[in-house]
Amino acid sequence: MVAVLAFLAPVVAHAAEPDPGQCAPTPFPLRAGGTLATTLCTPAGGDTDTVMVLMPGSNYNGTYWDFPHAPEIYNFRRAMNAAGYATLVVDRLGTGASSRPASTGVTATGDAQALHEIIGALRTGLAGARPFGKVVTGGHSLSSGVAVLEATTHHDVDGVLLTGYSHGLNIAGALGIIGTYQPAEQDAAFAGGGYDSGYLTTWPGTREKSFHSPATADPEVVAVDEATKDVFAATEYPDGLTSTLPPMSTQITAPVLVVNGSDDVLCSRVCADTTTLQAAEAPHFSQAARLRTFVLPGSGHSVNLARNTADYQAAVRDWMESIAG
Repeated sequence: MVAVLAFLAPVVAHAAEPDPGQCAPTPFPLRAGGTLATTLCTPAGGDTDTVMVLMPGSNYNGTYWDFPHAPEIYNFRRAMNAAGYATLVVDRLGTGASSRPASTGVTATGDAQALHEIIGALRTGLAGARPFGKVVTGGHSLSSGVAVLEATTHHDVDGVLLTGYSHGLNIAGALGIIGTYQPAEQDAAFAGGGYDSGYLTTWPGTREKSFHSPATADPEVVAVDEATKDVFAATEYPDGLTSTLPPMSTQITAPVLVVNGSDDVLCSRVCADTTTLQAAEAPHFSQAARLRTFVLPGSGHSVNLARNTADYQAAVRDWMESIAG
């Protein structure tokens, strides 16, 4: 009984934490057809002119930014709401509660166009909400590439947060992760869900090694990550990866923060520490980007889910303060 109570105690504490955001599902129809599932959260008891649009990477849905386990630690959306910023968490096409078109119709370029439409709607008043004067995009991994594509095409954002992104891709690490992919229709978690063979997901039990640091990861976080995993379309990768090729990112004219984990298997030695990452990434951005970087020690690819993710959240808050004034 004592062991059971010890296990439940932190769960009860987590449940008692008040949500710092007032949230409402906000389905977003796309001009090309289909609907994105989005959730707009505004700071409870406060007003803000700044919103962060948070899009997850491949193998994830919006749960990555709005993580249900130990939210006072791992929930990035709540951390930003508590800091006084509104957030819009987005499920990419084919994931979460968004529309699921044929996989061949889903590309990073299409994701970027959808992001552009969302940004415009937020500036004019999304679903009856007040218009936002400042819009910052936040991407992870694949969706960081989407954010780069959007920012370089439309120049309509006030800041770009790129996590799990660098120009120093570790090819061996990338091939190792690709080797864990299988058609979603062959995974029991998605069987019978109407996924065609172009939608892929990770093999069960592979996410800890791919996206976390096995030496430091919280086993409960890894378990929830496995339970809430999602799919991606193979056709999102080719144009998404072009965002890491020079000179595309030099065309971004808004402030940029690049964040990586020091143990990210997708990143080469440039992710060893913040100073090394800053030196490696600086040539790939213009002066207008006012580039900042941050490396979270001991974190794998999914920095939102590292035990010390609070340090990364603090770095984002500091950067946001520098651009949201």
